[in-house]
Amino acid sequence: MERWYFSAGSNSPRVGPLDDNAARVHAQQHPEDWCWRDGMADWQPVGKVAELAPQSPAAGQGPVGMPPLPSTGSGAGRDDEIDYRIVGTDMQFVEVELDPGESAIAEAGALMYKDAAVQMDTVFGDGSHSGPAGAGSGFMDKLMSAGKRVITGESLFTTVFTHSGQGKAKVAFAAPYPGTVLAMKLSDHGGRLICQKDAFLAGARGVQVGIHFQRKILTGLFGGEGFIMQKLEGDGWVFVHAGGTVVEYDLKPGERLDVDTGCVMAYHSNVDMDVRAVGGIKSMVFGGEGMFLATLTGPGKVWLQSLPFSRMAGRMLAAAPGGGGKDRGEGSVLGGLGDILGGDRRF
Repeated sequence: MERWYFSAGSNSPRVGPLDDNAARVHAQQHPEDWCWRDGMADWQPVGKVAELAPQSPAAGQGPVGMPPLPSTGSGAGRDDEIDYRIVGTDMQFVEVELDPGESAIAEAGALMYKDAAVQMDTVFGDGSHSGPAGAGSGFMDKLMSAGKRVITGESLFTTVFTHSGQGKAKVAFAAPYPGTVLAMKLSDHGGRLICQKDAFLAGARGVQVGIHFQRKILTGLFGGEGFIMQKLEGDGWVFVHAGGTVVEYDLKPGERLDVDTGCVMAYHSNVDMDVRAVGGIKSMVFGGEGMFLATLTGPGKVWLQSLPFSRMAGRMLAAAPGGGGKDRGEGSVLGGLGDILGGDRRF
């Protein structure tokens, strides 16, 4: 009987309905998901539902005692395992819980707070060549890592946060502008994600932040992100930030989605990204959507953002009288004099 539904959260699509056997298999593959079926008062964490425990090898599981399969990520087993929670709605931050010896990496300036037992260390590059995860890496590896970060618009340095005490310790990272923080396990996405240049916020130690070149000239010129995007590789958790609300699409082979060029936040590496003209001359000139749309062709998942930072910054600039923009009329009826008296404008 098909009755089970699963989801990773409010920003993720629902999976189902699934029958009992398929539901057990899904629960074992996605233990962090929430589940619901007819008769349950509310959604429940998968791990707290006894009916989803594996019953036999026929349910898609191996014999009792079989060890878990190695990660399918490009860096199997190299990334630290971390626990986390995402707090807030439109101004979110992520709180990471570390065990002794575990580390998280983050962009410079992303720190919100930390426990005293968490030590900060600024490293050259993306931090993937520091500590146990990068033992034996030389100066050239670090130099190449730092160079990739500069190309994608990031700082030469990354901050590594390591729990050097006992028990649990927490460190939190805040998003730089209003939007959504997404937690993604890279091993669930083939070990690689292609993201907009400033998407990476934080992640487990061992995650590599690299560059992805758009090979098509038109895509690089008019694709909204230029020729260079971020490439996140590894098998652990990464936290990426998007503007506004995020929606996820799972494209089938050959299925195409046309998107505003600035709204592409991330996609699987096997998704083909291209651009096409929006239509005729009238649509290009008066449509208000620019001359090109991004086209994303499956198979693979894509994540879209509703408010690109460039769009928000453009509206703010346009509404700033001091910067040459138009006065929207929110100030005093006395105009500029009223703004000065009210403290909204200076001489």
